[in-house]
Amino acid sequence: MLYAILCYHSEEIVTGWTKEEDDAVMARLHGVHEKLARNGQLGPTARLRPTEAATTLLKNSGRVIDGPYAETKEQLLGFYIIDVADREAALDVARDLTRANPGGAYELRPISLFLPGTLPEAAETV
Repeated sequence: MLYAILCYHSEEIVTGWTKEEDDAVMARLHGVHEKLARNGQLGPTARLRPTEAATTLLKNSGRVIDGPYAETKEQLLGFYIIDVADREAALDVARDLTRANPGGAYELRPISLFLPGTLPEAAETV
């Protein structure tokens, strides 16, 4: 079953990390990524840029605003798509990710439709 793991954390904290702190977190996360990839469970993942780079379209009014729609303590900073047997297996992955990157929250949602799409080779992957 496919699950999305949505990564929430305080953007202020995460963007306040030194390069060394950020590199250490990413190295720990890479260990989890490698385990999932070896098991054929890792799908697309993304680390999002800060919310200051966001644009939101309010669907009902068609209004466009700079930044995220919700003013919250924690922001959506990235996501994983994983292929696991069930909710408990998805929670195990989220627990592994938490050990690598404590703080914030991981929201798990079963995926009802997945269209992987394709990106041109020149797509930016910063």
